[in-house]
Amino acid sequence: MTTCARRKIAILKANYPYYLANRPHSPNFDLEVTDKYTGEVATRVALAAAEGIDHAIAAAVAAAPALFEMPAYERRDVLQHCVDRFKERADELAIALCIEAGKPIKDSRGEVTRLIDTFRIAAEESLRLGGEVMNLEIGPKSRGYRGFTRRVPIGPCSFISPFNFPLNLAAHKVAPALAIGCPFVLKPASATPIGALIIAEILAETALPEGAFSVLPCRRDGADMFTTDERLKLLSFTGSPEVGWNLKRKAGKKKVVLELGGNAACVVDADANLEDAVERIIFGAFYQSGQSCIGVQRIIAHRAVYAELRDLLVAATRSLKCGDPKDEETFIGPMISEKEAKRLEEWVRSAARSGATVLCGGSREGSILQATLLERVPGNHPLYTHEAFGPVAIMSAFDDFDMALREVNDSVFGLQAGIFTQNIGHMLAAWDQLEVGSVIIGDVPSWRVDHMPYGGVKESGLGREGVRYAIEEMSEIRNLVIRTP
Repeated sequence: MTTCARRKIAILKANYPYYLANRPHSPNFDLEVTDKYTGEVATRVALAAAEGIDHAIAAAVAAAPALFEMPAYERRDVLQHCVDRFKERADELAIALCIEAGKPIKDSRGEVTRLIDTFRIAAEESLRLGGEVMNLEIGPKSRGYRGFTRRVPIGPCSFISPFNFPLNLAAHKVAPALAIGCPFVLKPASATPIGALIIAEILAETALPEGAFSVLPCRRDGADMFTTDERLKLLSFTGSPEVGWNLKRKAGKKKVVLELGGNAACVVDADANLEDAVERIIFGAFYQSGQSCIGVQRIIAHRAVYAELRDLLVAATRSLKCGDPKDEETFIGPMISEKEAKRLEEWVRSAARSGATVLCGGSREGSILQATLLERVPGNHPLYTHEAFGPVAIMSAFDDFDMALREVNDSVFGLQAGIFTQNIGHMLAAWDQLEVGSVIIGDVPSWRVDHMPYGGVKESGLGREGVRYAIEEMSEIRNLVIRTP
């Protein structure tokens, strides 16, 4: 047994309360959270019923004036307290993530680092909430008028976060909300609620006004109020396109921010450094078992380097270790469930029946699917058109760069794209033509830091995250005009 495994019992509590209006509540412990590698129940979590969610929303509405009036330096202090406590509890957060999400322990530590970064950036941004002085004297009619703008919090917010980055994707909603002064209710994914509840436990140590936050695991069929309740002024959802667009239809008048799926492409041009590209593509395609919406799914390589790149990628893919995520050497851990692993295994088999070649991988043991590469996948197959959300990538060749860009755009998704090229003209063409939220030159689409604007177009969503950009989504411009007679 690894050191991490031996510490499991000491770090995970037997039961976790939810947090309603800043306080822990334990009306039940009905939600079982499993160790995604062993399948065993690791802990139990309290589930909120409709009346608890209603109470939380009412408390957020009541807390809004006090949070609005809270000085910026006090909100900064709340966020900095979280940074300090996350550092103190980093080992606990990492092993909890490793257990509840099945994320390899090295990747789990990396996500804890990003959690800390996101709250640190939010603490800094909380003091930078400036405005604009406007010259309104555009003609005789407006002579003697001057204008000023400021950003004010939009009001109580609803957040729904996913299972794949249960710490940092919750942080990308919670930290900006606290920086601008929005109370919130958060529904973490039922498969991975522990990280969000530890964040809530730490927030409960602060001087936030009562009702400023609630973290409420609940069943999907009982969570309609997170979307439909008119008291909430913004819904921020990260998850699947099918669920996200349906929530938007039900959200009423509130503002909606959607961070949805992708089948991200990575282009390798003829002049690329192949050793560097292989190292980054292996990371981008198979990091945390491919369960990332910006994971590399489509590898589009110039025909002049295609064969060499393919051979290098196959060799590197075969070297990846699968197994227990608590093992320091594991690169491929379990997917979130055996059902999802079976689904993707069948996609691979279906592609092979349709004429694709499986270059390596494709085998499954329980919820672990080997890292898999394919080529000649038909353009109408789900591995090309849909989001795989697992450790599978497909390869194709191009003859000219415009052809590659068209292939990147041949998708209903548009989150991020990666381009390995040294040609400045190709870089600018990619930036001009690709229908994505971000073009990453010299790296994979999986690259992100937590203060950059992040979000997609087409089926990949609406709005942007990244702390400053999320603050803009969670605020409104309030204008002041002064007339001097």
